[in-house]
Amino acid sequence: MRPRIFITQPVAQSAIERLRVVADVELNPDSVHIVTKDELLDAVRRHDILFCLLHDKVDRDVIAANPKLRAVASMKITPSDIDVEAATARRIPVTVISPIVTEATADINFALLLAVARRLVEGDRLVRAGIFPGAQSSHLLGAGVFGKVIGLIGGGGRIGRAVAKRAHGFSMRTLYWTPRRKPESEEREAGLVYVPLDQLLAESDFVSVHAPFTAETRHLVGERELRLMKPTAFLINTSRGPIVDEAALIRALAERRIAGAGLDVFEHEPHVDPALLTMPNVVLTPHLGSAVAELRESMANVVVDNILAVLDGRQPPNCWNPEIYAAPK
Repeated sequence: MRPRIFITQPVAQSAIERLRVVADVELNPDSVHIVTKDELLDAVRRHDILFCLLHDKVDRDVIAANPKLRAVASMKITPSDIDVEAATARRIPVTVISPIVTEATADINFALLLAVARRLVEGDRLVRAGIFPGAQSSHLLGAGVFGKVIGLIGGGGRIGRAVAKRAHGFSMRTLYWTPRRKPESEEREAGLVYVPLDQLLAESDFVSVHAPFTAETRHLVGERELRLMKPTAFLINTSRGPIVDEAALIRALAERRIAGAGLDVFEHEPHVDPALLTMPNVVLTPHLGSAVAELRESMANVVVDNILAVLDGRQPPNCWNPEIYAAPK
């Protein structure tokens, strides 16, 4: 009997076609609907391999739903919201993708920065409403970007360095902080200036979050950190929502202790706090960091590479728990 694969949302057609050569494929066809836990449990019971996306939560119950589950193949760089321990205990490979989203994420980071600083979304809404204040009206005065200071929290990584390149094109002074400082040669090459976190927050016109999400970085930017920022500064987050204390951010925005925010990620995705929806000084996008057609096609096909390896009885090239393939002692 042919293997059965379930895909939790539509992905690139080229990836689906590769899978259909060797397996029966079923997918949730709605690109807006995130499958519920009950739907996921039902799908896993009826399929041999789960092809899941970043927003899917694959917990212990889901993994236990099918004793013959052969793989959890994710389109994530790290298996967040997947119970890897439970999968490993059942000798089920959990696969990820290589870190190929750097440039696309840096693009949307800078897009958010420009949009919130120059009030582009507000301007778009006015024009659509038939309002044109005049070419030199003061109605939508924004903040300049060229020559300003950007501070990258966790900025020594791939995406932080890619954002720094874009900032240099705007002649911005680029500060960064990370718990483990980079060698001076790497700082010079990337045009980065290392400063303590408190100094970065106090001096930056734009504070951009690039730290990985771990237990230690949850609410790394909270009430205290937001109070250190300039009242004219903006917060940009394209990393992970829980790194920022969203309730503290909402208070800072409501009290005008900071000028605004550009957010592609949220603490309780897919839920977005209703308070954020009412704030004109906030630009919101629904986690679009990697939403580039050719990139998403490459990502989906990396997942397929992993699945085909599992079906061939080989260790997949991007296996997060390779210890399941070790010979028993």
